[in-house]
Amino acid sequence: MSASAPSTSGSPPRPASSGGLRTFWQRVSEGRAVEDLWSQFAADARSSYGFYGKDVDWEEIGKLPRWKRFFHIASQFFWALLNKLTPARRVLLLVALALLLVSGVKIHYGNNFALDLNFEFFAALLFLLLLSLELADKVVMKRDLEIAREIQAWLVPSVPPAIRNAEVAFHTRPQNSVAGDYYDAFYPNSTPEEGGKLMLVMADVAGKSVPAALLMATLQASLHTIAPDGLSLTDLMERLNRYACAHSLDGSRFTTAVVAEFDPTTQRLSYVNAGHNSPVVRRSDGSIARMQSSGLPLGIVREANFPAASVQLGRGDTLILFTDGVVEAFDGAGQEYSDARWVNVIRSMPPLAAQESLHFLMRDVEKFVGSTRQSDDITLLVLCCK
Repeated sequence: MSASAPSTSGSPPRPASSGGLRTFWQRVSEGRAVEDLWSQFAADARSSYGFYGKDVDWEEIGKLPRWKRFFHIASQFFWALLNKLTPARRVLLLVALALLLVSGVKIHYGNNFALDLNFEFFAALLFLLLLSLELADKVVMKRDLEIAREIQAWLVPSVPPAIRNAEVAFHTRPQNSVAGDYYDAFYPNSTPEEGGKLMLVMADVAGKSVPAALLMATLQASLHTIAPDGLSLTDLMERLNRYACAHSLDGSRFTTAVVAEFDPTTQRLSYVNAGHNSPVVRRSDGSIARMQSSGLPLGIVREANFPAASVQLGRGDTLILFTDGVVEAFDGAGQEYSDARWVNVIRSMPPLAAQESLHFLMRDVEKFVGSTRQSDDITLLVLCCK
């Protein structure tokens, strides 16, 4: 019995190299579409432009004739880039640029001698070396930031606590690996079964990334140390403020915060707003109330006062605590999300459970922002009364 020959009909087989090239591209692009890669590049480019543009004297450039501005902007961007490097790497970059500039120069001596300078290969090697050095620093820093993010995740609740007659949900999205935003929901003196008061916290340390995250950790530790003492909210905030003033670098690292106590039995919420964005209470009938600030942020004045206020919640009411990263988010055109839009979205929100309410609100923010890289940490906490 003879074996049948393989069919030769249909399209010709692709070369083996095309499969390897496709695998290589998938590995490099992580399977993302070209449109996604371009959007990511555009976001990175805008972020880099803003980063280096901080060192450009735009006011002085605005006084120059238009035909001179490009060269001055390019020069100041170059110096901004150069100043971000270590002295040794600056020299390396300048040598690479010098080799690139002199490449292609031809020197003729008489009729029989010509010297053609070609240093492109060596310039490319120096650029590659400089890139590898900068990349190594970034990888080490990224690894350290990943560890810091894990530690920071331990400081905030990962699972919402059980609450009688209510439920809570929270979400945070740092601008970088670590954040200066702090949210919390815990029972300082009881368990959920005992029916004690629940403490809700939303805070935002001035600044971003590691410095803000360190102060956020200090605030969390201070609060969890003081809260079990059973102080009134005013006394608690005054003690927190004294701690904050000791670590605020003369007020430059202040913290805005809302600290509240929720009584599950009566559904009454007592709170202190220390210079933070006014939380929103959405009533079951769709009306809106705001919890306005009544004190300075923590860490500015050591003897500041923090008067407490209260609001009565009821069945179907929703409390939304948030940081300024929500209302100050912007889209690709540079338009701000705004507090007015935020309130309108909350007003239009249908009756939902806490987690679904949080998803509803975050979807609108993410739809508005699109692929634009955020400029601040975004944190949200939702409490729904049953």
